[in-house]
Amino acid sequence: MKKTVLILIALISLSSATAQIRVGKAILPYEENFGGVELKLNGAGMRQVLWIDMYAGGLYLAKKSKNPKEILDANETMAIKLNIVSGFVTQKKMIKAVQDGFIKATFGNTKTLDERINKFINFFSEPIVKNDIFDLVYVKDKGVVSYKNGKELGVIEGRDFKYALFKIWLGEQPASEDVKNGMLGIQ
Repeated sequence: MKKTVLILIALISLSSATAQIRVGKAILPYEENFGGVELKLNGAGMRQVLWIDMYAGGLYLAKKSKNPKEILDANETMAIKLNIVSGFVTQKKMIKAVQDGFIKATFGNTKTLDERINKFINFFSEPIVKNDIFDLVYVKDKGVVSYKNGKELGVIEGRDFKYALFKIWLGEQPASEDVKNGMLGIQ
């Protein structure tokens, strides 16, 4: 009997330690640790084009929020996870989408960010394939640390850059309303 109880406790502990959520074809963890900061999944959504799932986007925060302005303005560690689920998402299309996203996020006023945007776009220098995972992590007072499949690509300094980058998904004209609403947990 004691062995059965111990096994049940171990299984429950293991399942809660690896808790995940399915978003379409993507699987996102409920919790992430970036730079020693525990972040929890605030919400997630799927970007679709013509009924085809393209990528799942998840927003990770230390404290849940449904307020995009509050999230964008915060100088707290947070992350956006993009899980590519379609071969239709290519390097060329990702670069174009990011460039367009920055233009929308800044209302065409990218001048102060241009050098950093170009550095960020260079993070997409390798082919993008199905099942690639990008983590865009804003580390408080440091900047945005970008990862592809767990490998650090580089750091872009500045809270203003984080604001514009996160606004691509959380702004007034987001890349996808479904992803924005999912990330905010209001779907």
